[in-house]
Parts: sequence; structure tokens; C-alpha cells
Amino acid sequence: MSEWWKDGVIYQIYPRSFQDTNGDGVGDLKGIAARLDHLVDLGVDAAWISPIYPSPMKDAGYDVSDYTGIDPTFGTLEDFEDLIAAAHGRGLKVLLDFVPSHTSDQHPWFLDACASKDSPKRDWYVWRDPKPDGSPPTNWISEFAGPAWTFHEATGQFYMHIFLTEQPSLNWHNPELRAAMYDVMRTWFDRGVDGFRVDAVENMVPNPEAGDNPPNPEWVESMGPARSHLGTNTKHQPEIFEIAREMREVAEEYDPPRLLVGEAYGETEQVMRYYGEKLDAFQQPFNFMLIETEWEADNLATLIAEYEAALPEGAWPNWVLGNHDRARIASRIGPDRARAAALMLLTLRGTPTIYQGEELGMENVPVPADRVQDPWEKNVPGQGLGRDPVRTPIAWEDAPHGGFSDVTPWLPMDLAPERIVARQSNDPGSMLAFYRRLLALRRERDALRRGDLEGLRAEDGVLYYSRRAGEEIAHVAINWGDAPVDAPLPGSVVLATDDVEDGPLAPGAGRLSLG
Repeated sequence: MSEWWKDGVIYQIYPRSFQDTNGDGVGDLKGIAARLDHLVDLGVDAAWISPIYPSPMKDAGYDVSDYTGIDPTFGTLEDFEDLIAAAHGRGLKVLLDFVPSHTSDQHPWFLDACASKDSPKRDWYVWRDPKPDGSPPTNWISEFAGPAWTFHEATGQFYMHIFLTEQPSLNWHNPELRAAMYDVMRTWFDRGVDGFRVDAVENMVPNPEAGDNPPNPEWVESMGPARSHLGTNTKHQPEIFEIAREMREVAEEYDPPRLLVGEAYGETEQVMRYYGEKLDAFQQPFNFMLIETEWEADNLATLIAEYEAALPEGAWPNWVLGNHDRARIASRIGPDRARAAALMLLTLRGTPTIYQGEELGMENVPVPADRVQDPWEKNVPGQGLGRDPVRTPIAWEDAPHGGFSDVTPWLPMDLAPERIVARQSNDPGSMLAFYRRLLALRRERDALRRGDLEGLRAEDGVLYYSRRAGEEIAHVAINWGDAPVDAPLPGSVVLATDDVEDGPLAPGAGRLSLG
């Protein structure tokens, strides 16, 4: 099926923390291949793998120095080809991260651009002269704090970087750069990749000519320096949507067309534009509404209704609970409610994405100051902005280092027995067992895969909705209140978060029934 993603469930793999096979404490491609059966047993359809390209690793691989290679940390191109074959042999699709807004400062393109103002690749990046007083061209602040401009002494100009100084921004106004990046996409599609998650698309074509960004009137220090100004001239610029359509044209060159999932944080109406006016841009602009919302029934009902109403005609929705950049759902709302959130994620209309470890109820892991890896935390210490706590390795077995590695892992691990995969696999009441049952039901029932959303409402702290496909209907009730509530559902209960089918619905518990 060319639109497999409408039925499918995507699972994000953070490769550094999935499985180490070469004893360096960092996960690798052979480790992913060795653990693919976990994805099969879970019941997902695709693996999205965070960056594995050659990189100086200033930002965990999002500073790419070669778009078409494999970093030795993760293995070789042959290892990647073996992984593709192993995944496809199990019926799993493979998505990669595509990082189009910037490269590493060690990329050959940028080294060429720095050689002189007349270098062939100079215009592949964004350069501007200093202001008359020698200061940066604009007041823009990088995502990781500090100015979004760095002065290059040798050529007397500033280069732009929305992220680290070591991540210079690409100039997507340059047609040669665009062509080169589209060839990068084709290289991976030719290697068997089924699609891309496109990183940080809202930052792809900032507009220096528009000048300074205005101050953010709602800013508080805990938001971090980058949020002290609005992204008026840096984010969601009109040219981005043209680029998204061109990327889609590349994806459509293949049969079946490859999937493009765009990472764009913004207001709902901004995110919807990434579908394209004719649904000719990204098939799936990520919907991050559940990451920062208040988890109470009235708010969730409103949020879901507003998202569904905002979708362009014919567009397919998607939902996520978290990712490698945001606090884990079990830490945000508690372990019991995380189970109810999973029920909602996998029964709402649209494509769900699961971040590795959510199926285990993993929580944020404290990282001592001397083991911090994330540049955000290093640049703005003590603000809680660091992402390391959500990127810690999976514990697979009752073994030293949880069976993840034979040596001390690159980040601390949560080795609590209740979080170990092998133990959860043998416990019918575990979070893993719950995810497996729910995903199996989703695969079996048309109503849960592509059914319409009906009856959305909130009553007495309970969120209700149904999914219907023809005569088949599934009913969901989730209690987000603070007290038990009688919440009868038509039909037989086939799954309950607390394994109780009769009686009042406990707080943070939910039920799925089939009418």
C-alpha cells in the first residue's frame, strides 16, 4: 500500500541508546538490527532512526559533516544496508532523519565557503557584513543561547547559525544547494530508505533583510534565552513551503512514494501549512500538541477538536507523546496516566509515533553534571533545558548495564527491575504488555486504524470518543479527573488500563470497548 503510514505506527529509535554491540558504550546499527524483533513483537510498522551520519558530534549528530555516509560510531554503510534488509525482511519500514537547515562547520562545503568570499560554495551558506559598529547583523539568538551570528575573521563577515556556532545555516535560496540536498535525499531513497523525518524545518530560510526579532512579552527565564525574542523573521518564512513541495516531488519520484514527516513547532495554523495547499508538501507535519498540554478532559477534548477542525480537507492527522528533545510522558504526567496517554495515542484518528522507551514506561533519568553531553545544558546550565535525561539507554535484560552494553554506557541508565524489557515481557500487567495488546487490537480493527472520530466530549473529568469504520465501532473512555467515575461504555470492554472492566473508572485509567 503506497500510503502505509495511514495504517501504520512509527517507532523512534535513538541509536546511541538502543543497543551497543562493539563495547564502546554507545548504541550502533548492528545493535538496532539485533533488536528488531522487539519492534515486531511490539507491533509497530516503521522505525525512524535519529542521525547516523558522519559528525563531530557537537550536537549528537545533528551537526552533519557528510550527508551520505555513516559515522564510525554507528558502524559502516554495509551495516546500514544489512539493517535495511533485516528490517524489510520483517515487514518494517525505515525512516532516517534529514537535517536540511544546517551542516557541521567541518563539512567540506563549509570549509570551501570559508576559504574566501569568492569560493564556489560561499553562497551555500548565509553570510552578512557587520553593522557599522562591528556588531552582528541582527539581534537573533541561537537556539542554544548566544548570538545566532559568528564573525569569521579571515573573510570579515558573519555567518548565521540558528543552533550551535559549529552548525552554520545553509542558504536554501541558492539553487545549487537545493539541487545538492535533493540529491542527498535520492541517495538514501536509492539505498532503500522509506522516508525522512525532516529536522527543524521552521528554521530553514530565516530572513536577515527583515532585521531584528521583536521581544517576547511572555518570556520568563526558565524558557531559555532563545525564547526571549519572537521568531518573526527566523521561523516559518514563506519560502519554506515551496521547499517542502519540492522535497515532496523528490519523494514522489519513487514507487511507492517515500514518506516525509516534518518537524515544525508552531501555532496550529502554521503547522497545517506544511501539508501544502494541495496536500503536496509533507504527508505528516508533526503534531506536538500533546507535548505541552494540560492533561485534563475538557482541555484535551478542545485540543483534539481544534486540531481535527484545522486539518486541510483530505489531510491525515498524527499524534506523539514525546521525543528525544522533550521530557518523557511518564515523568510529565506520572506512570499511571502515561498508560492512559498510550491508550489515547493509539486510539485517536491518525498516525501515532512512539518514542523508544515509552512502551516501557521509562522516565527521565538524572544526569550528573560531570556526565552531561547535551550542548544546550552546557550553554545554559541549571535551567533544566538539557535533553540527556530523555535519551538514556534501554535496559533489555537482568545483566550488567542492563544488557545494553558490556561497558559503562554513554549516559546513566535506569536499571529498576520494573523497567527491564525481559521482565516486562513476562508480566501480563506491564506497560509493555499493555502496548502490545493495544497495538494488536489496532492492527486487527479497521475502526482503530482508519475509522472516523465521533462523539468527542468531556464529562465529569472523563474524555469520551468513538472510532467508526462501517459497522465496526470502538468506544474509548479515559478518566483524567481526580476521583473514580462511573463511565459506562456500549459494547464489551476489550482493554482497560487498570485491568478492571466493571465498576467506577479510576483516575488516570481508561477503557476501550467494541460495539
